Amino acid sequence: MSYTQLAICAVIAAVILDLFIIKSRLTTRKVFWTSYSIIIFFQLITNWWLTSREIVMYSEEKIIGWRIASAPAEDLLFGFAMVLSVLNLWVYWGKKGVQRR
Repeated sequence: MSYTQLAICAVIAAVILDLFIIKSRLTTRKVFWTSYSIIIFFQLITNWWLTSREIVMYSEEKIIGWRIASAPAEDLLFGFAMVLSVLNLWVYWGKKGVQRR
């Protein structure tokens, strides 16, 4: 499976988690997209730093070939899936009282 396919699967899984499993529907809220626009800025800086110094390298056969800030475009998909999943778990555990003492 290519990096591109894994990234797309991660986004699909995160959206399913958001809309159908946890049902927090973060992707339908303006506050999520506002927060994500701030997060993506820092993700691009981090991706650029790691890939331009060859700390992290990708096999050219496994990616689509498009790069943003010297990192594969797929990194933005993985970042989105990670942020959405973590926020959904935060909402879920908050409703379950995990944060209460």
